[in-house]
Amino acid sequence: MNDTSSAPLLLLLPGLLCDHAVWRDQQAALGDMRSLVIDYGAADSIEAMARLALARADAPRFSVAGHSMGGRVALEIARLAPERVERIALMDTGMDPIAVGPAGEREVQGRMALLETARREGMRAMGRAWARGMVHADRLDTPLFDEILAMIERKTPDIFAAQLNALIRRPDARGVLAGLHGPSTLFLCGREDAWSPLARHEDMHARVPGSTLAVIDHSGHMSTMEQPAAVTQALRHWLARPAAAR
Repeated sequence: MNDTSSAPLLLLLPGLLCDHAVWRDQQAALGDMRSLVIDYGAADSIEAMARLALARADAPRFSVAGHSMGGRVALEIARLAPERVERIALMDTGMDPIAVGPAGEREVQGRMALLETARREGMRAMGRAWARGMVHADRLDTPLFDEILAMIERKTPDIFAAQLNALIRRPDARGVLAGLHGPSTLFLCGREDAWSPLARHEDMHARVPGSTLAVIDHSGHMSTMEQPAAVTQALRHWLARPAAAR
């Protein structure tokens, strides 16, 4: 948290195996807000993560920004406590549950194979292969890529297993979108995000009339770290928009 004043509260929700490093630049730039990065601990469901975040929020109402898995947690917060959410930013994320049939089975198998690698070879070794799809091709094997690997290494295989379980059992959040207040809703996506592609965000944006869609150029999935200034600018515009009514 940036300070202990009565400034507006901004909850920052990281994605799978991510932590404060994802939001470091935004926290520094948005110093006029009280920002709190949520650590999910051993929570193994999206609902448990959302309830943990709600318990940490020490203000009656707040804005919430979620990146990747954190976007799904943000949507669950909006389902559980819509009266507390002033604004919501959904970044490099999605709304759908796991697919039924072979596609869903392939997702589970792929995630479990990653977990097996993490347990056998360590988190950094797993991340070295897995994270190559997380960033724009120009950022592979750069200091930024090393920073992402270090972040992954700060988590344990048991935490990885818990978060994978949460994603595999993720709720269908399409209905939540229908209840969002358009002017207070931001969708944001790296233009080259291969994991949570732009077309998905265009679909979500179309479901929330009055919402904003920000496309971050020359960025993959890790937009907050790849293009921090552009992401911060989009968040500033979002925070200046009207809050949802009580």
